[in-house]
Amino acid sequence: MSSTLETTASGLPAEFADLEPFAAWILPTQGERYQRRITVPMDEMQAFYDVAFPRLPDIIEYVNQYELGDLPEPVQQLMYLTFGLIEASFPVEIWRQGRVPDSGAASIDCVVEPGI
Repeated sequence: MSSTLETTASGLPAEFADLEPFAAWILPTQGERYQRRITVPMDEMQAFYDVAFPRLPDIIEYVNQYELGDLPEPVQQLMYLTFGLIEASFPVEIWRQGRVPDSGAASIDCVVEPGI
């Protein structure tokens, strides 16, 4: 496996250039992804989901070529984007809004991030 990967402007592997318009979802922490989820308009979240969700099999196959503890930066960026897609999935598929329905001003604060 080559140690140098071709990348897009946001640092994604070049094979995923179609996801470049959604680079704002490349966020390293769950807190940042949650903030994005509750602030981005639903039409933007839907557009991200519509393009990224069908690419999940390709993303999984691509990422699985690498050891989890030794991911090249572009692959890690792709994983962060995928985590953003996961964050957007419930609002798109179920709630049709960024916040959990009937949750008022409640929020979740992640104190410890899982390691990649």
